[in-house]
Amino acid sequence: MDPAIFRAYDVRGVYPRQVNGEVAYALGLAFGRMVGGGKVLVGRDVRLSGPELARYLSLGLEDAGLRVFDAGVVPTPALYLGVVEGGFDGGVQVTASHNPPDWNGFKFVTGTGETISQGMGMEELRDAAMSLANVRVPSRDPGTERVDVLGRYLERLKSLVRLRRKLKVAVDFSNGAGAVVGARLLREIGVELHPLNDVPDGRFPAHLPEPTPETAEELRKTVREQGLDLGAALDGDADRAVFCDDRGRLLEGDLSLAVLVSALGVRGKVVYDVSCSSVVEEVIRSKGCEPVLCRVGRAFMLRKVREVGAVIGAEKSNHLYFSEIHGFDDGLFAVAKMAEAVSGMERPLSEFIDSLPKRYASTIFSVNLPNDEVKWKAMEVIARKLSSIAKETLTIDGVKAYLDDGWVLIRPSNTMPQIKYTAESVTEEGLRRLLAIAEKTIAESVSQLR
Repeated sequence: MDPAIFRAYDVRGVYPRQVNGEVAYALGLAFGRMVGGGKVLVGRDVRLSGPELARYLSLGLEDAGLRVFDAGVVPTPALYLGVVEGGFDGGVQVTASHNPPDWNGFKFVTGTGETISQGMGMEELRDAAMSLANVRVPSRDPGTERVDVLGRYLERLKSLVRLRRKLKVAVDFSNGAGAVVGARLLREIGVELHPLNDVPDGRFPAHLPEPTPETAEELRKTVREQGLDLGAALDGDADRAVFCDDRGRLLEGDLSLAVLVSALGVRGKVVYDVSCSSVVEEVIRSKGCEPVLCRVGRAFMLRKVREVGAVIGAEKSNHLYFSEIHGFDDGLFAVAKMAEAVSGMERPLSEFIDSLPKRYASTIFSVNLPNDEVKWKAMEVIARKLSSIAKETLTIDGVKAYLDDGWVLIRPSNTMPQIKYTAESVTEEGLRRLLAIAEKTIAESVSQLR
């Protein structure tokens, strides 16, 4: 078993070289023993290797003494909701999310929907599974029981959305798991849907199941040419949605959060990650809400949303979290709530976006390092250097340094021996200056360790 498949928030690798039936069985045994008894829910996305991996995973769970229920092909958030509202003791989604079709993997959650992740059970799962790598895999079929998760999921989401007017929306389902229920959900809440790539297909024939400026070009063109109100693209397991406005401009997750907070009349605490724009905090405060910063990553976001009782939360990577569904991130629900938000606007979404304070933000850049030890030692030096020049620093996830005309964020990768950096300023010249500061600080800090 390749230890590289154990990642920060899930288990993932290339099928069948890294992830196969034997690995799935060992993972089922290991996770089943962690759960310690009761019943567990298993779902999968549309990947061609999904049925085989779900079968062997279920055998392992059974042999660990668990009663296994099969949800079939479902969006990952539907699996999460099914676990919590169905009273399950744990759940596993067989998915590789946005990775290419020859990948597959597993997302493990406890009975409360908490993610098994780095520092939160992943190391225990890895060690237990690695010790079972040579166990004999049984040849029988699992005795799983089928359960309808999609029906409950659909009715639950529909009950939480109210459109004020008919809205014309294009959604690129990316041939993924969102296609099994998404079109029905959106049409039944009153959306005039213009679906793209809405046939579930684990080969992902249209494009890779990751919303990017390249893969979203068809969506953006459709919205512009057909005069639609809104566009959205889902990833392969539908836990993430990327939006575009009526002019076809893509929104990052922080701006999507600003739209939702403004248009839905949110009241209470709002969680957002440290890489989000300062515009988000300004919008949150202007609406009488309390901003709460959090580390980057689903496990941290979900826990923070629940811990502080937040109404909504978002990562810049377009994961949106909602209190109405136990704090889970859900791409389809995000599309439905964004449609609700835009349906209540008296002007096009693009005009609202243009009314927000202007900021110039960089993409996220990465610097590769020899190993994690160098990464952590470099971060210590970086923190000291930035603290000496900044008006204020935050250290909940790397170092976010506030300077006169913006901020710089330098943080360690959660999954790789890398340091990542990004910046934001009120001017383009300021952005260039802040990026230069980040690059110089990282280079000097790494050099100092040699």
